[in-house]
Amino acid sequence: MTRLSPKMDTEAVQPIWRPSPEQVRDANLTRFVASLRSRGELAAVESGVPLPYGVLHEWSVLNREEFWRAVADFCGLIADGFDSSKCIGLDRMAPPDAELGPKWFDGTKLNFAENLLRFRDDRPAIISWNEKGRQHQLTFAELGGEVSRIATALRDMGVGVGDRVAGFLPNLPETIISMLAATTLGAVWSSCSPDFGVQGVLDRFGQIEPKVLICADGYRYAGKEIDCLERVREIAARIPSITDVIIVPYLNDRVDAATVPRAVRWDSLRRIGRSPAFERLPFDHPVYVMYSSGTTGLPKCMVHGAGGTLLQHLKELVLHTNLTRDDRMFYFTTCGWMMWNWMLSSLAVGATVVLYDGAPLQPRVDILWDVIERERVTVFGTSAKYLALAEKADLVPKTSHNIASLRAILSTGSPLADHSYDYVYQQVGSEVHLASISGGTDIISCFALGNPTAPVYRGELQCRGLGMAVDVFDAAGNSIAGSPGELVCTRPFPSMPVAFWNDADGAKYRAAYFDFYERVWRHGDWAELTEHDGMIIYGRSDATLNPGGVRIGTAEIYRQVEQLPEVIESVAVGQEIGNGAHGDVRIVLFVRLRDGVTLSDDLVTRIKTQIRSNTTPLHVPKVVIQIDDIPRTVSGKISEIAVREVIHGRPVKNVEALANPGALELYRDLAELVLMES
Repeated sequence: MTRLSPKMDTEAVQPIWRPSPEQVRDANLTRFVASLRSRGELAAVESGVPLPYGVLHEWSVLNREEFWRAVADFCGLIADGFDSSKCIGLDRMAPPDAELGPKWFDGTKLNFAENLLRFRDDRPAIISWNEKGRQHQLTFAELGGEVSRIATALRDMGVGVGDRVAGFLPNLPETIISMLAATTLGAVWSSCSPDFGVQGVLDRFGQIEPKVLICADGYRYAGKEIDCLERVREIAARIPSITDVIIVPYLNDRVDAATVPRAVRWDSLRRIGRSPAFERLPFDHPVYVMYSSGTTGLPKCMVHGAGGTLLQHLKELVLHTNLTRDDRMFYFTTCGWMMWNWMLSSLAVGATVVLYDGAPLQPRVDILWDVIERERVTVFGTSAKYLALAEKADLVPKTSHNIASLRAILSTGSPLADHSYDYVYQQVGSEVHLASISGGTDIISCFALGNPTAPVYRGELQCRGLGMAVDVFDAAGNSIAGSPGELVCTRPFPSMPVAFWNDADGAKYRAAYFDFYERVWRHGDWAELTEHDGMIIYGRSDATLNPGGVRIGTAEIYRQVEQLPEVIESVAVGQEIGNGAHGDVRIVLFVRLRDGVTLSDDLVTRIKTQIRSNTTPLHVPKVVIQIDDIPRTVSGKISEIAVREVIHGRPVKNVEALANPGALELYRDLAELVLMES
């Protein structure tokens, strides 16, 4: 393998990394192409001629049924009645309709957990760490036994097909076991990370009405132990559908379940009688409920189908990540981020999943590299922000740790800066395949991601995903390349949500993706197609906040701060700080107060406490400023984007859409927003 020296990389067209001929030859993607040729699917391409990725991508988009059937066969999908001729309305890019489609593989039946538990040997399935070091390991055989035990307990609690099981849990083996146990029965899994406050959990779980809540007694973060049971008691009391609570002892081995009504300890659950069989259900039967960030109201509840989720994940893991049974996948994530769900599908490949629960820089700044070294991790997934922090902390893993096992790094959460590409290849390893990936909770997968058989170019995502008709449109709906525009998808794909919860007429679904362009999915990312047919993501094209690389919806902040009697209304925006690899945003909250009330230090403290107690620490604004008016559109919606542009000194588009454009002058040149040079 060769990596070009940064000094040689003086032109944008020069790759920063290339796979070796041996890597290309042995890649899963190369074997997949060979399997397509053996099936006669690529008859128009001369046998023995290397297939350009662009040709394969175009074929996969134009021949969707054949492509996804080939993926299912290549990856060994376990299902009954899988027939590529039984797809309905795939020429219709719109929210799924029972009669009109798009509907994938009608008549197919499968079980999500059965596919992830296909291996039952003594290879390690899960290895878990926290801030105190290595904690636990489960083989595939042991994992299967634990899933049977918990599935039996859930069945005895009355959980069946279509019921919801909710997890308010850290990133533990018990969280994975719970998900697999629920989906064994055909129940639907949904999870939140335990740093959410009560209201944040109620805004999510309260909508889907779970039957069982599985929680931990607490969690550790940055050296602190945080109790969860007080919040669990309130959550269970305020969601009437919850009939049973299961408590995982994590901080305290002697935790008393009797302190929570209707609760039992995890370790008290014993298998009774016959273990449940895997419930095979229709291809689009719900497996997960995921949540939007809550930008414009309560978080939207996106329902993902078992078949589409599994098929998409297998494609991305096997073909785009080159995952095999010999790999060890470690993604730094919580169970509230879709990358947790994505990582867990590695079990279906037979790879080992490595978990870490805690702060990424605690108790040592290089603890994640300790995990990679000791567990011989081969694929490391993280956020662009973490790589920037590692660079700022002067970490040099290639000399401080033995990470010879590491062959791929995946980065997501926010755009990966050019300097971070250089950092990885200079300070981590010249032979690692660095893949910046981008998709979202909405599709529980990726629109653009890595290609282990192609070069890596600084600042670019390597390719659009196979089977994904991804494009970039201008405002008029024209396809463009070489300049930024809206990231769109023009044809259906299996991991589209099968529905939104409590959205019988599909109005929320249409508004989320299909109101901007007719019959085209608009994702809300600002992107560009490059001359290499790669992609650059510039960030969200809406007003979502993104401190530390974590998306935050403004409505979640508003719902808390506006409970205070002094506050009439508020607007939150992200102020850009730093630049290059160390760029970030800080949340600035503007509040309009009742007449005669002045923003005091005490009120600022109470505002921050209210937000922190009911959401997460990342939601807490760095700056709170009193303001007399807030700009609104003619339809009465607060215009966060207009405020954001004004505080950065940038022109505001569509001022004519504002009902009170004069309010913008209140946000110009504020002394509180002057950033001091360090």
